[in-house]
Amino acid sequence: MTDPNAIQPSALDQLPDRDPEETAEWQASLDAVAREAGPHRAAYLMRRTLERAEAGGIALPKLLETDYVNTIPTSAEPGLPGDPEMEARITAWNRWNAAAMVTRGSKHGVGGHIATFASAAWLYETGFNHFFKGKEGDGSGDQLYIQGHASPGIYARAFLDGRLNEAHLDNFRQEAGGNGLPSYPHPRRLPWLWEFPTVSMGLGPLSAIYQARFNRYLTNRGIKDVSASHVWAFLGDGEMDEPESTAALALASREGLDNLTFVINCNLQRLDGPVRANFKIVQELEAQFRGAGWNVVKSLWGSAWDELFALDTTGALVRRLREVPDAQVQTYQTRDAAYIRADFFGKDPALAEMAKLLSDDKILECFHLSRGGHEARKVYAAYKAAVEHKGAPTVILAQTVKGHTLGEGFASKNANHQMKKLTVDEFKTMRDLLGLPIKDSDFVDGVVPYGHPGADSPEVRYLQERRAALGGPAPARRTHALAPLPAPAEKAFASFDKGSGSQNVATTMAFVRLVKDLVRDKETGRRWVPIVPDEARTFGMESLFPSLGIYSPKGQTYEPVDRDQLMYYKEAKNGQILNEGITEAGSMADFIAASTAYATHGEGMIPFYIFYSMFGWQRTADQMWQLGDQLGRGFLVGATAGRTTLTGEGLQHADGHSPVIAATNPAALTYDPAFAYEIAVIVREGLRRMYGEAKPGEDQNVFYYLTVYNEPMPQPAKPQGLGIDEGIVKGLYRFNTVESAGLSPAANAPRIQLLGSGTAIHWTLQAQRLLAEEWGVAADVWSATSWSELRRDALEADAALLRGEERVPFVRQALQGAEGPVLAVSDYMRQVPDQIAQWVEQDWSSLGADGFGLSDTREAARRHFGVDAESIVVAALAQLARRGEVKATAVKEAREKYGL
Repeated sequence: MTDPNAIQPSALDQLPDRDPEETAEWQASLDAVAREAGPHRAAYLMRRTLERAEAGGIALPKLLETDYVNTIPTSAEPGLPGDPEMEARITAWNRWNAAAMVTRGSKHGVGGHIATFASAAWLYETGFNHFFKGKEGDGSGDQLYIQGHASPGIYARAFLDGRLNEAHLDNFRQEAGGNGLPSYPHPRRLPWLWEFPTVSMGLGPLSAIYQARFNRYLTNRGIKDVSASHVWAFLGDGEMDEPESTAALALASREGLDNLTFVINCNLQRLDGPVRANFKIVQELEAQFRGAGWNVVKSLWGSAWDELFALDTTGALVRRLREVPDAQVQTYQTRDAAYIRADFFGKDPALAEMAKLLSDDKILECFHLSRGGHEARKVYAAYKAAVEHKGAPTVILAQTVKGHTLGEGFASKNANHQMKKLTVDEFKTMRDLLGLPIKDSDFVDGVVPYGHPGADSPEVRYLQERRAALGGPAPARRTHALAPLPAPAEKAFASFDKGSGSQNVATTMAFVRLVKDLVRDKETGRRWVPIVPDEARTFGMESLFPSLGIYSPKGQTYEPVDRDQLMYYKEAKNGQILNEGITEAGSMADFIAASTAYATHGEGMIPFYIFYSMFGWQRTADQMWQLGDQLGRGFLVGATAGRTTLTGEGLQHADGHSPVIAATNPAALTYDPAFAYEIAVIVREGLRRMYGEAKPGEDQNVFYYLTVYNEPMPQPAKPQGLGIDEGIVKGLYRFNTVESAGLSPAANAPRIQLLGSGTAIHWTLQAQRLLAEEWGVAADVWSATSWSELRRDALEADAALLRGEERVPFVRQALQGAEGPVLAVSDYMRQVPDQIAQWVEQDWSSLGADGFGLSDTREAARRHFGVDAESIVVAALAQLARRGEVKATAVKEAREKYGL
């Protein structure tokens, strides 16, 4: 039987021991310490030895957890600059107004959150007073990802510095009147203040990492030197459970993003209760971040604890702090001194002796109030250490009390996230605690007043002077200095007008070829940001590798295996392509950073992110909503699109619904182009709309979603005639008539209009021929480049009619006078073309690929879903038979003829 106390084999056993006697002496010394001084002393010595080895550059596994104490001891803290008393008064006013705003709003039933900012106030105020750079200084300033539930505190500060007034605060969460404040950081709702939406929790941390990385990208590529910008992400400890919160930690450390700091407000509570009731979230996060290569700074205990740590000559206090679970720490914050003496100190004789030296007031001060996140000096020390650390990103784990200063009814209560208001008496208690000059008579009819020391008060002057020294107000969003980008040379687009002749070209390849031409443009070429999640070769983009280079902050430290080939794998410090590996979420975070560089840095960048269409909207629609909120601009490209075009891949890869999801995003302009020239027209229009001269009333803050296909087909020449480009952009134009197609049905032949989008237009054209040659039916074919844009235009027309304005939807204008019924065909769910059915005056029917995909050939898949050419013929005949324009027997004959 194996001795459980025996030393187990390890990786070290694989190495030769050059001096076994010396090794045995070290082991014996450790055994002696454990035997004589106890295992805690032995563990202490081992930790200190490992720390010394790490500091000396000796290659050893890193220590993942440290004691449950502050990383920076009080004796090593830098002095707090500025006027601490003045900053305390400013913070008090902001605490008051944040709570007043939410409480007053609660009378209207609009909700709000009080407890989060109450716990995090000093985390923000210290940064605003001493660290966060504004946009009016040199460079772009800092980028602040504000924790969404803390937004009332940010509004309160903007009220104090004169950027908001009482009317704004009284319209918190009441925006319909036009003078309100959005609930959370929403740039689309308040574009002069907020830069980054953060309330879809988990997306803020992910976005912050890729923003810091994109800052390096801009600098290394010579677009703009933003090396002075620092990214600050304020997060909740409960938020870190979201998988996106920690998805890119390794990227941040791998690329040495020391321009990035996470500040995690560890109040130990999530929405319903403790974050780690039976464990310790701070220790868990420390291990996770250290393991990922981050610099970790813990700011857990306030200065009141210094006396306790000085008395801890045996280490008993530190040991006890490590073992007490978070839920019990939360309980201590609500219990009296007697309970704490018994439950915390009474567990260890050494602690019991220590407790005899402590007054009840001292115990309550420590366990109820004194936390590292509540003291400006502690926070300042942590921030200073973060910005001075080089070579790795930093995470600050700041312990706080949720609901701090809001009174016993709030602090550490499990329900405090849902508590929206304070009573008048609770406000008066808070006023006395904060020392604010607010009189009882100021509470008129039980309404809590806002507090302001005056526009010319010492507090406001100090606040504004500090912000002026740091480069102006923050947070703030600026776009006024951005000039329109010049349009690329027309020849890049016009080259697609002539078609491909007899050569088969997939629309995916057509798009890649267009981009290759556009990145060569002398004026705008360098502003393109190609983004791909490790599928560049799938999409035919490998030819861009040697010419553009793949971005890497290290350049290329190796000789690529394919160096002797024309399209070799080339990495470079100034590389243009962002090849992110297998991470659609990371690629979207890249896209968001690039697509908003026009505001963040005053640099218009043109990102295009190309991905398997199935793994775009379905997987990252939340980030695409974030993109719309952040007013991003660029091109999302769903490649290998459609439910039947990706041969053999089957159910998991068969996209039949991305346009449905895309249609739910008001900022997304969704196109399903069939031909190369349509792609050229759409991209040219997208560049004009997003980056060029806007038309009156036109919203530039949109992004384009294009579906492109991997099915090689002959690309036709662009039809001649007026309105083709307009139809492509608006969503519908007639590609041909049966006559222009060279088919010759009888003069009185029944007629039908076939609408096809994307690759489906090729089956529609086959059906047009079969209908004419085998059934005597005349079919005109229309290319529906955007069902959703047609619908959006029709909805706007309906709204105009309700305002008394006469307006006809474009789809109705386009189809006006078209003979016969309409049959729409798509490689997506019927729901996609059916978006426009109610605005089509002709009889309507549709075909689509509803249901799960399957593995087979394209032809078999299309027959399975009933969207191939023969199925279109049968559906067209059925539609005409219902109208009495063909014999009813023709439908049965066609089914039998085609084996349907």
